This record gives sequence, structure tokens and C-alpha cells, in this order.
Amino acid sequence: MGKLTMSIPTGRMKEESLALLSRLPQCPPLDFVNSRQLVVEREDLPWRIIFSHPKDSSTYVEFGAADIGIVGKDILLERENEVYELLQLPIGKCTMVLAAPLSTSREELLEKEALRIATKYPNFTRRYLQESGITANVVFLYGSIELAPPIGLADAIVDLVSTGKTLRENRLQVVEEIVPISGRLVANPVSIKTHSKEIYLLVRDLKEVMQHV
Repeated sequence: MGKLTMSIPTGRMKEESLALLSRLPQCPPLDFVNSRQLVVEREDLPWRIIFSHPKDSSTYVEFGAADIGIVGKDILLERENEVYELLQLPIGKCTMVLAAPLSTSREELLEKEALRIATKYPNFTRRYLQESGITANVVFLYGSIELAPPIGLADAIVDLVSTGKTLRENRLQVVEEIVPISGRLVANPVSIKTHSKEIYLLVRDLKEVMQHV
């Protein structure tokens, strides 16, 4: 059947993913953290590796371009890709939050008329608002979400927070922690059947490695 194809996100999670995989007994040193190569095929590697944009990794897996992949839970919540979520990984840890200007409480925020919330995650945010009984207009932005409240574009934001430094620098505060986020190992629905043994062994070995991380 050949090797499994694994999709690994670029950016911060690339280094964390390679460090985790390097702990596996069947894996040689993964010495391409800084490489710009997007597809890696080597005889000594147990997988064919595709490096993808973090937002695309789950799509590669869903449509079979990759058998398995490492994906942030935030992307899975936003995209709702048809993939099997196999394992929670100790990488890419952060929190999806509702944040607003300093001194603004959640109650004060929700009392606003024509409440506007800016986010990179419009689908997730709309579901969160509906489930929370909050009426608000969602403003979709690609970047610099923290800029929206200071310039009057939005009253609050829904975004990922790691250390909180960027929020503080823009005079924002967390008013609600919505859901913890971390990396996930996911599999294509067909590959989970055709490569069940290889995927099972990988999950088993990762669980063993994660006990010592």
C-alpha cells in the first residue's frame, strides 16, 4: 500500500509537530524545520510528508491528499471537516476567548445594542453566539483582530490567546474563555479503513511518547 502521507502545518506548529514525531522510535531526526520544501519523501522516513498552511491541513486530509494530518482544534471547529479525530496532542496549546476592552465586563458587553464581534472564525463564532443566546453581528477579518475594538470596528473579538500579551498591548482583556485549543491527529475516512494497521500503530506509539512529554 505504500507509506502513509501525513500533512503537517507550517508556522509555529511545524516545529512542535516535528519535535513530537522525532520522539517516535521508528522516526529518524527530522532535520527540516527551516526547510522550504513542501513535500518530503525519503527512504528513511516512515511517512511521506506534506507541509501545508495551518488552515489547509484538515482539508488535505478530508479530500484524501493526505491520509493523516496534524491540525489545530480551532481549524476543526471552524471548518467542521469530515475527518476522524484520533488523538489530542500536547502541541499548539492556547484558548479560544471572547475579549473586550479593559474594564468592560461580559454583562456590560452583552447589554450593548447592535453588538459587533470581530473574528477570524466566523462559523465557530456564530455557533458560539447562538448556543450562548447572544445576539451580535459577526465581522470577519483575516488578521490584526485586536485592532477592531480600539478603532471602533467591533465591540469585542473572538480569537485565540496564548500568553495574553497581544491583548494587553491593545488594552483588551478576556471576558470569557470559550474552549481550550491544541493540536489534533486526524485521519481521512477512507484511509482509516485502508491503512488501519499503520494508523493504529502510529496512535499507539504517540500515546506512549506523550506519557513522557
